[in-house]
Amino acid sequence: MGSAGLEMARAKMADAGVDPVAIETFAHYYRLLEHGETGLIAEASIAPVDIESLADADVPDDVAAEAIQHTAIIKLNGGLGTSMGMDRAKSLLCVRRGLSFLDIIARQVLHLREKYDAPLPLLFMNSFRTSEDTLEALARYESLPVAGLPLEFLQNKEPKLLAKGLTPASFPKDPDLEWCPPGHGDVYTALRGSGVLAQLIEAGFRHVFISNSDNLGAVPAPRVAGWFAQSGAPFAIEAVRRTNQDKKGGHFARRKADGRLVLRETAQTAKEDLAALADLERHKYTSTNNIWIDLHALRDTLDQRDGVLGLPMIRNTKTLDPSDASTPDVIQIETAMGAAIEVFEGATLVEVGRDRFVPVKTTNDLLILRSDVYTIGADFVLDLVASDVPYVDLDPAHYKLVGEFDKRFPEGAPSMAKASSLRIAGDFTFGHGVEIVGDVALDARTAQRVAAGETLAGDGS
Repeated sequence: MGSAGLEMARAKMADAGVDPVAIETFAHYYRLLEHGETGLIAEASIAPVDIESLADADVPDDVAAEAIQHTAIIKLNGGLGTSMGMDRAKSLLCVRRGLSFLDIIARQVLHLREKYDAPLPLLFMNSFRTSEDTLEALARYESLPVAGLPLEFLQNKEPKLLAKGLTPASFPKDPDLEWCPPGHGDVYTALRGSGVLAQLIEAGFRHVFISNSDNLGAVPAPRVAGWFAQSGAPFAIEAVRRTNQDKKGGHFARRKADGRLVLRETAQTAKEDLAALADLERHKYTSTNNIWIDLHALRDTLDQRDGVLGLPMIRNTKTLDPSDASTPDVIQIETAMGAAIEVFEGATLVEVGRDRFVPVKTTNDLLILRSDVYTIGADFVLDLVASDVPYVDLDPAHYKLVGEFDKRFPEGAPSMAKASSLRIAGDFTFGHGVEIVGDVALDARTAQRVAAGETLAGDGS
C-alpha cells in the first residue's frame, strides 16, 4: 500500500478503466515525486557526445530492403494542437494541396509498400480525443490496415495531482481537465498493455520505427532501417545538429557515473544550468524523436522490469485549467520516449540530415511547410528545395491560432524559397503570389495588407 494520495489516484484510474500496467507505472513515479524527486539532470553529472553520421555509414541495398520487410511503424498521434487553438487531432491540419498530415503519412507508407513489396504496418497511438477523428480520416485508405493488426492503440491517461497534498485534482466544471497524458514515454506502457507489442512479434516483425505524426520528415526509409538492423543495437534515436531554434530544447549527453547515453529535456535542467543547455558548441545534438527499437529487446526489458521501464521523471507544474491562472497549481508526471535510451545496454545515436526533422509545433512551422521551401514528390516525401530553412517569427497576437493565421493568408502561403528569415510584428494580411527574399521584417501598429504579387526583399533592418 502507499500514501492516501496514491491510493486515491489508483482508485480513480481503476474506475476509469486505465490499464493495470499503466497504474503501476504511475505509482512508480508518484513514489518518486513523494520522496522529493525533481527529475533534474545536473550539468556536472554529464558530458557532451559525438556520434556517427548516417551519411558516412555503408548500408548495402539488400540489407536495407531486407530490414524494411521486418519493420512496423508507429505514429504518436495523441495531440490536439491546443496551443494553436485546435480542438481535434493536430494531424488533421491541411499541409499542402488539400492533404493533411494523415493523408501524407498514409501515402508515404503505401508508396513504400508498393516499391519494396513490404507489409510495413502503420499503427497510430491515439488519445481518446483523437481516435474517432483519426480513424474517420483514414477510412478512405482501405488498403492501409494490415490483417491481424489494429490501426490504432490508445495512450493511457493519469490524474493531475494538486501541488498541495499530491491528491487527484477535482474539476466538476470540466472533468476532462482532471486528467493528463503521461507524456510520449507512455508508448512503451501502452504497447505492452494493449497487447500490440505481442501481436507485432507474433506476426514476425523485428523492428519498430516510432515518430511524431507532426513530423513529415520521419519517413521509415529503408536505408535507416538497414543501418539499424546491421548495428545490432536494441534501441537507437536519430539526432540532428542543434541550431538557434533548438537552444531551449533538449539534447543528448553521456552520464559520467555509468557511461550511459541520456536525453536531457529543458524541464530536467536546473536554472543555473540553462546556459550550458543553450550552448550549441558544447551540446551539439538534439532528438528528432525518430526512434528505432528491436521489439524482442523491448519485450524482454519490460518483462524483466514488470512492465515499468523506469524512465527519468519529468515534473511539470501547471494550473488545473491551463486557460485560467486562478485555478489551483497541479503537477503532471510525464516521461519522454527518447529517455529510454539510457535503459537499453548498447543503445546508440545516429546523426541524420535536417530533412528527417520537420516538426510543426507552431504556426511559424506551419507557414514554412505550406510555402515552397519544400516540395512533395510522387513518393510523398518532403524535399527541401530552398538553400536552407528560413527562420520565421510571426506575431503571436495575430498568428498563433490556426483560425487567425488562415485569415491572414487567404490566398495561401507566400513564396519563401529565397527567404532567410521573416519576422512580423503587427497584423498583416497577404495577397496572392507574394514572395519573400532574404531577411524581411514587417512592423506595423495598425493592420496592413501585402498586395498580391508583391516581392518583399530586405536584410532585416
